[in-house]
Amino acid sequence: MLKKILLALSVVLMLLLAHSPAQAEYGDIVLNKLSEKNDVQPVVFSHWFHRIRYQCQACHTDLGFKMVAGATETSMDDITAGKFCGKCHNGTIAWGTNRCDLCHSGKPGLPTGVIGGDKTGGPGRL
Repeated sequence: MLKKILLALSVVLMLLLAHSPAQAEYGDIVLNKLSEKNDVQPVVFSHWFHRIRYQCQACHTDLGFKMVAGATETSMDDITAGKFCGKCHNGTIAWGTNRCDLCHSGKPGLPTGVIGGDKTGGPGRL
């Protein structure tokens, strides 16, 4: 009985957290140059989530993202046309652009930038 109650509480907690705006975590990249100007929440991009699945060149060479955070100008038109994020977020490889809330999940007012800083001594070194 206790296991069922704990499971039910876990499900309720996950549902509540899934619908609340996210605070970016260390290493996340916040994109908010245009988001709030267009009445949507900032984008919180989990760099580490993607990095453990793909090598750097997948995004920084193949998709055209510059190696400097915030240096690549993107738009929803680009993404829905299959450029940048839209190459994978197409509804087949990963969720499509119809799920705005999954990317535009940041708390209003988050500044554009890398959370925790973007200066390291190289791969794997702080």
